[in-house]
Amino acid sequence: MGDPRPLAALDGDERAAAESLLRRLADDEFVLAERYTEWQVVAPTLESDLALSNVAQDELGHARVWFDALGELGYTERDLVWERDPGTFRHSTLVELPFEEGDWADAVVRGYLYDVAEDLRLDAVSESGIRELVDPIEKIRGEEPYHLDHAQTWIERLCADDDGRDRVQSAVDRLVPHALTLWEPGERAGAIREHGLRGASLSAMRRQWLDTVGSFLEGHGVAVPLDPGDDPADLLPAAVGRDGSHTDHWPRLHDELTGTYRELGRSEVRRLRGERA
Repeated sequence: MGDPRPLAALDGDERAAAESLLRRLADDEFVLAERYTEWQVVAPTLESDLALSNVAQDELGHARVWFDALGELGYTERDLVWERDPGTFRHSTLVELPFEEGDWADAVVRGYLYDVAEDLRLDAVSESGIRELVDPIEKIRGEEPYHLDHAQTWIERLCADDDGRDRVQSAVDRLVPHALTLWEPGERAGAIREHGLRGASLSAMRRQWLDTVGSFLEGHGVAVPLDPGDDPADLLPAAVGRDGSHTDHWPRLHDELTGTYRELGRSEVRRLRGERA
């Protein structure tokens, strides 16, 4: 592969495909970061509270990277976040679901399912040959192992007794169908693949993801709700996010996200903050 090309050099169908891919990346990270903040000061330990706060900050920083890349295509932060119709967001429904009240297993299982997928996705995007997609990956990947280790450690800890294992199993049963939406095609999936913006197909990444999470969870006495030979599509929820369909929880979360902006009557906004001090 030669030197990465800038987004500005793209046109037509390739440009539209790159935009679609960037929106998926940015929206997933942005919405997940917001959900993680709901655990501030209520996580089970001070250490886990600080850890998840750092994860949320990292994910927001990653969202900012992808939103900044979309800025190269002429979009502003108002367009991409604050004044955007909620129906135009393309995040997976996994990241918009509210946490089961008081259930720490929900937070760590959700983080685990997402972080395994994120690792596969970054690998695939690194082969895109587009500068704004390739250049940030090294930094992002430097932060992801910490996220994954945090989730795995807590799953292992919870699965050490029957009650904790039951809570993890319940979270897996509830969340895996929504996690499968991470691999749904959405708009311009064919063009993304045709132009080489992703180095592996969604179906291939989904198979690898299922193998990885299935092996890890089964090693701790937890079963993925999908039998060998089953079609993962049969487990998908009615709303998948990638096509613009969302759960009833998303409009409420979007209102919370943008409420202060609207109440203050803002017309100018600062960039999203996501960097650690």
